[in-house]
Amino acid sequence: MANPPVEEIRALVGHSFPGGTYTIAHWENFLLTDCTGAEPLPDDLAHPVALFHMPILGAGTSIGEMFGLGQADSGVSIGIESYEWKFFQPLREEQPYDITGKITEADRKEEGKRTFDRIRFQFDLHEADGSPVARSPVTWHYNRRSE
Repeated sequence: MANPPVEEIRALVGHSFPGGTYTIAHWENFLLTDCTGAEPLPDDLAHPVALFHMPILGAGTSIGEMFGLGQADSGVSIGIESYEWKFFQPLREEQPYDITGKITEADRKEEGKRTFDRIRFQFDLHEADGSPVARSPVTWHYNRRSE
């Protein structure tokens, strides 16, 4: 399959996901905490590892849609540059969070013989009153064939 035109990749900047809400259930937090080998956090605090999946789901998108937007050939054509977590306040169980997501950067890169499209997604979590809770910028590489 030919590489997508670089103009199509650059045009992704500004793309917004539908948005929505996500609530970390107690059972979900228990399982996430247990699989990290950590002890449960006090009170109703949620383990921060929830930021791997909750922003994507809460923003009304999916890993599959993110693959599709970048025109990935397959799951193995994706490389992860970074997942960043910025907390403005702790995550809590049973607390609904409003989540938005968008693409903030998209461009083609060439490093030596390697060609890839670098796409940066940004997910923001807020309380119902608009107070910021967390931001999760995610940067993926969509590996391309050298032309």
